[in-house]
Amino acid sequence: MHTTIRALLGAGLVVTAFGVAVAKLPLPPPLTDAQKAEKAASDKATADAAKAALERAEDKAVANYRANHKGAAAPAPAATGQVGDSGGGKSLPAQPEKASNAHSPPKK
Repeated sequence: MHTTIRALLGAGLVVTAFGVAVAKLPLPPPLTDAQKAEKAASDKATADAAKAALERAEDKAVANYRANHKGAAAPAPAATGQVGDSGGGKSLPAQPEKASNAHSPPKK
């Protein structure tokens, strides 16, 4: 019990000290037009690189899928999304049970 309270107090002290230290930091100086243009170019280059990496990963996944599923059998009926197919070869009843027959009668 005492260990838990000490741990909570210690954690609170660390969080408070961090908050005070961050609050005392000066604000960064405003960016000049040249710095803004450089930052925009850097951000665009980063976004383009991320987009290219995503496209390469997607192409690799498609190639892997096609290589591993060549000549595979037709999809199972559960995967076709047919109405009334629950996937186990069993079909659902055409209509649900009536509400009066669904449960036992209430006890008096």
